[in-house]
Amino acid sequence: MEHSRQTISREQAWRLLKTYNKDPFHLQHALTVEGVMKWYARELGYQDEEAFWGIVGLLHDIDFEAYPQEHCLKAPELLRAGGVGEDVIHGVCSHGYQLTVAVKPEHLMEKVLYAVDELTGLIWAVAIIRPSKHVADLEVKSVKKKYKALNFAAGCSREVIERGMAMLGWDLDRLIEKTILAMRSCEAELQVLMNL
Repeated sequence: MEHSRQTISREQAWRLLKTYNKDPFHLQHALTVEGVMKWYARELGYQDEEAFWGIVGLLHDIDFEAYPQEHCLKAPELLRAGGVGEDVIHGVCSHGYQLTVAVKPEHLMEKVLYAVDELTGLIWAVAIIRPSKHVADLEVKSVKKKYKALNFAAGCSREVIERGMAMLGWDLDRLIEKTILAMRSCEAELQVLMNL
């Protein structure tokens, strides 16, 4: 993204998210996706944009809890009111592409968000039924097995994950493996944040 970014600080983004989201599950998901997006920024050579990728991940579901029927439609209004730049707004809205909005993922960051948003939920669902209840010892094959069981974590859309994979040109193994590593990178910090 060549144009200059007007974005808010991470602290401002967190306060803005909590204005509209109170449910610990939604806050945990937002923090997970933030951490995953920051890992992907570093992994894919966008270290200079790590904070930006993270803020888009943190705010991606800002309207979901309060306005579930208007997901990604209400977000621009809430984000603009919070002083968020248009590049963040585009990134947030693009993860609703072909679901609620026509904002297509263009930047690599947006394609990653589209692919990993639902997958992080599925991976977490697999992790919490294991004895350790952590992603630290989770393997790709365990996630793939549950991925194929469509009644498991049925709210995590396989169709969206597959559209995201196609946008990235990746296969399922690569996407799962990288996303597990990304979730491992932020798991300890996430537990600290959620216990505050």
